[in-house]
Amino acid sequence: MTANNSFILFSPNYKCHSVRSLYGIYSLFYNRRSRITTLRGDAKRKKRQFRMTGKNNKFPQRADSTNAAKKAKISIMSDNLPNSTPRHIAIIMDGNGRWAKERRLPRSAGHNAGAKAVERTLKAAQKAGVKFLTLYAFSTENWIRPQDEIDGLMKLLEQTLDRYTKDAAKNNIRLWVSGEREPLPAGVLKKIDYAVSATAQNTGLTLNLALNYGARQEITHAVNTLIAEGKTNVTIQDIQARLYQPDLPDPELIIRTSGEERLSNFLLWQAAYSEFYFTSVLWPDFTEEEFNKALDAYRARTRRFGGL
Repeated sequence: MTANNSFILFSPNYKCHSVRSLYGIYSLFYNRRSRITTLRGDAKRKKRQFRMTGKNNKFPQRADSTNAAKKAKISIMSDNLPNSTPRHIAIIMDGNGRWAKERRLPRSAGHNAGAKAVERTLKAAQKAGVKFLTLYAFSTENWIRPQDEIDGLMKLLEQTLDRYTKDAAKNNIRLWVSGEREPLPAGVLKKIDYAVSATAQNTGLTLNLALNYGARQEITHAVNTLIAEGKTNVTIQDIQARLYQPDLPDPELIIRTSGEERLSNFLLWQAAYSEFYFTSVLWPDFTEEEFNKALDAYRARTRRFGGL
């Protein structure tokens, strides 16, 4: 993967002429945050439904687009108190190939070992009380890899989805997928659709697989959708409501393994206020202990969102 740059959409157009004005904005911001917490609690209790949006080449997302648009009008940044567990953690799982190379094994062995690290991480996230876990499984740029490696990854994905679906009821994990359906193989799409449907009513951790995912592509998709709808005055909330998974909260913490320190076209929109944790540990060696180190580092930080 290569590093990519994000863009910033800045819309406010006002000036503060006094300290009193600044204080008023500051108070309004925090009063809204208290209402956001209440609104989010009500929304989480609603029954969840899914729909297919094949005409837009998107994976299943929530059915009530009107409700999603309403929810997008409020900030989806979590209101975490100091030393709290992140509601949403996103991970760039990097280092499978280097792990295999160090052991003089084929790259496929690294990917198989990486799949086991996914299982460990899911258990660690559940144990810690994380509600959403996004894993960067396959990027839009990964298609340039050798075809035999891509074929192996798709086969491993199918096997993992079979096992995941079988254990889904026991683990109470719900599956979402963010990305474009094309050009994923038909067999993979069939497994994904079944897994998403089979886990839709689960109430535990939500695993969001970023599959054939690119953040620039996601933002472009949202903008093109707005153009097709005839929108001429676009807001941040308009774009949020048209992302792959509009109801997915922004990640408080993004972890990247293997020593690389870049986003690589991952969640550029959602990462506006994310904390970052980089570790030199290769993904196949990522354990519950390493996961907890990232949590400890996050809990030691103070998130101000531009305030004091």
